[in-house]
Amino acid sequence: MKKRLPKEAYGGIHGKNYIPYVTDKSKSGTNISVIIIGAILSAIFAASTAYSGMKSGLTVAAGIPGAIIGSMLIGAFARSKGILGKNITQGMSSGGESIASGMIYVLPAIILIGNKVTFLEGLVVGVGGVLFGIGCLSLVYNYLIVEEHGNLMYPESMAISETLVASEGGGDAIKFMGIGFAISGVINLLTSSFLNVINNSITYLGSKFYKWKFSTEVNPLLLGIGFIVGLEVSLTMFAGSVLANFGIAPLIGYFTDFADKNIQSWNDASVFLSQMDVNAISGSYVKYIGAGMMLCGGLIGALKLIPTIIVSIKETMKAKSSNDSSVEKSSGEIIVLLAGVVVAFVASFIISQNIKMAIVATIVALILSLLFVIVSGRLTGTIGTSNLPVSGMTIASLVILTLVFVIMGWTTNADNKSLLLFAAFMVVAISVAGGYSQSQKVTYIIGGSRKEMLTTFIISSIVGVVVVTGTILVLSSQLAVTGADAQFALPQANLMATLTSGIMSGNLPWPMILVGVVIALFLFLLNLPIMTIAIGFYLPISTTSIILVGALIRVLVEKMSKDEHEKEARVSNGISLSSGLVAGGSIIGLLGIILQLSGIITPKTPVGFASSNMMAILLLIILVVSTTLPIMMTKINKNSKE
Repeated sequence: MKKRLPKEAYGGIHGKNYIPYVTDKSKSGTNISVIIIGAILSAIFAASTAYSGMKSGLTVAAGIPGAIIGSMLIGAFARSKGILGKNITQGMSSGGESIASGMIYVLPAIILIGNKVTFLEGLVVGVGGVLFGIGCLSLVYNYLIVEEHGNLMYPESMAISETLVASEGGGDAIKFMGIGFAISGVINLLTSSFLNVINNSITYLGSKFYKWKFSTEVNPLLLGIGFIVGLEVSLTMFAGSVLANFGIAPLIGYFTDFADKNIQSWNDASVFLSQMDVNAISGSYVKYIGAGMMLCGGLIGALKLIPTIIVSIKETMKAKSSNDSSVEKSSGEIIVLLAGVVVAFVASFIISQNIKMAIVATIVALILSLLFVIVSGRLTGTIGTSNLPVSGMTIASLVILTLVFVIMGWTTNADNKSLLLFAAFMVVAISVAGGYSQSQKVTYIIGGSRKEMLTTFIISSIVGVVVVTGTILVLSSQLAVTGADAQFALPQANLMATLTSGIMSGNLPWPMILVGVVIALFLFLLNLPIMTIAIGFYLPISTTSIILVGALIRVLVEKMSKDEHEKEARVSNGISLSSGLVAGGSIIGLLGIILQLSGIITPKTPVGFASSNMMAILLLIILVVSTTLPIMMTKINKNSKE
């Protein structure tokens, strides 16, 4: 008989009465092999998430892919640890991914304002954020995980738990991840990420009369993200790109044609308004409208969290520490919290070298982090980490901290760098709290050790800090490139840099920002997802269009399935294949850039047919067919249907 989670895993009883999947409390999920496997997965997911997140503006949760790969590796190298060992590896995978999902929003912004970030600076703010976020979340562990069992559903935690249980009987997930990795690896090897022997960009520009742009980057990584996030998110993002490229840019272009021949762009004296093409218009004007949209969306998102904040604090104050023997205690969590506070203060002196700034900024950062860490943990229980509004909470925190800096008179470029480093501490704390909450819920459901998850999650998160900081430093020269030649979109980091430097200097194109705010308010009144549309507005249409292609493949797979059972099996395999596309694209792409920067390989310039739009269209067809066919040819075991 197929093993399953107990039905009580989804609620129906009080949390302290829940009997987990593994009932033997004496069993351990860790040994040196498990920790090494988890650390390797943490590093891989940290690097791949950092690369793909900076490329697309979206990140993919690592819990399920980590559970799948970890299950295979545990079966090969630590079989005796079974499902408890697999649980540790999924948690450590999430630790590395959570770090990347936070740091890439802020740390590259330091490079964008013309400064440099050192490895030590990235390390101390990252480790401080890790310890503080985990420590704060631990204060509300009993309330979120035990007391609210069945009320807070933790959708992704339950999906991971089901994946772990299913792994006990084997599955096709690893095979499909391998197919996706191979497809992504080959295409990235041939295109601009590596050898650059064939063109992978389909581009069409509008005429002078109507300045528009449509392009698609044939990128397996982005296509995989589209399949995973689905049609609603992908189509909403693409709608933002359509508005920017076919609505706002042509409108601005219409009026720039009437400008005096000697009038220059507000931010570049070498560019005259009457000569601006669609790329220049997008870089100097449209992106600031997008920044206004994201700013307004982030603040509205933070305001909408006020009821959640109030409930979280109220319930936390009421929640009593359980004295029930069935609820495992972890006395080390208070030590972790205190260590986070200590590291935060040490980091603040390294960052600012100004005692007054260190004290004021650290206190404000700790208060804001504590507030949003609690919210992050609760929201994870409602919507999961994939949909966690980390950027919105970071924007709200950053605006408050920026205003404090302005009031205190700290407005130089060096002060701006310090501000962004404090923001990096906050975003890491917020992001890691969501990942830790999700992993501890899986541990509670499966029956693992809370203390073991605490220890290994900290290890994986610190590994993530080291890897993400190193990745950003390696890619720093690429991240500094802006405009049409930029390889990385960096929508959130661009926004952070724009906001802080603009508020501090008073040199923001406020009409453009305010237009973005008005558009965001319009979307809010229509009850549309502001941040998703705003990110699509800000991202290149080449990114959002290929993400949409991935989502359309998923729709095709669903529509061509005969019944729910077949659809569920195909979509599950498609997600595994897409995870392979993301992993392959991230790892091969990152490796290619490192080899290019080190001079080991020299990318070529495509010539002839290899450089044409038709080459890119042919490559797109090959990519779509090679990803769709394996999913559609899935053999469904009818006997497994229950």
